Amino acid sequence: MKPLAGILVVDFTRYLPGPFASRELLELGARVVRVEPPGGDPLRASAPDWHEELNAGKESVIVDLKEDITPALDLLAQADVILESFRPGVASRLGIGPERAPETAVYCSITGFGVDGRHAQRAGHDLNYLGWAGVLEHTAPALPPVPIADLGAGALGAVTKILAALLEREKTGRGQHVVISMTHNAQRLASRPLLTGGLACYRIYGTADSRWLTLAALEPAFWQRLVELLDRPDLADRHYADDQESLATDLTAVFATRPLAEWLELFDGEDVCVGPVATRAEAATDLLSR
Repeated sequence: MKPLAGILVVDFTRYLPGPFASRELLELGARVVRVEPPGGDPLRASAPDWHEELNAGKESVIVDLKEDITPALDLLAQADVILESFRPGVASRLGIGPERAPETAVYCSITGFGVDGRHAQRAGHDLNYLGWAGVLEHTAPALPPVPIADLGAGALGAVTKILAALLEREKTGRGQHVVISMTHNAQRLASRPLLTGGLACYRIYGTADSRWLTLAALEPAFWQRLVELLDRPDLADRHYADDQESLATDLTAVFATRPLAEWLELFDGEDVCVGPVATRAEAATDLLSR
């Protein structure tokens, strides 16, 4: 199914959040035209493989918005969806702001902090937004393995709002200006510390071969079966005990006694919520084999 067939998306964004969002819209059937500056999106040079992954199947035109915006205005006039990620006010100064879009268009601004407030003009990237949002409180100084603000809060947040606005357009015939704040959306995604190290039954543990396994035995049934398989019935009543660090120390010692493959073999087919920290190559092979 291609529910967005016939929809034209004009994408003025750079780097990651906007191109990821327009790729999602492309996969839903939209036609996506990227408007790039002379020299192209900087991601072409800094991460060419990633750029190709994000933009395969899209069309691209080079437009110097400071010299001649006519090609961009021609695209705006036809657009159903417009994506931009400049700092607030820049798109309007360049002549491609929401006021230049058709009334039927959904105009989406992906921003770091929204369009007003004391941080609105602040420069930043994913890590900064996560820091401002409080997401890194329980994990710093470790870096998150996925750019959550860019992809989750920014790109997927934009896709959700765009789809809702297109649905509303079906009822009213009018588009709207959608503003996405990656920092505010990231704050909404932040979990309580229970799932970021607060519980011993929800952590990553090392194995004897210097690999890692994930444990997420939150439900009592999963926990009971886990301690049975570990031959540690003494741990059964400590699932949600106050002293989680002492329990984590005991689990660390247990999981360090065997290599990852042996643990996975032991837990295979069991309802215990245990898995590997796979490499990207292992994950690709495993997923493709199913």
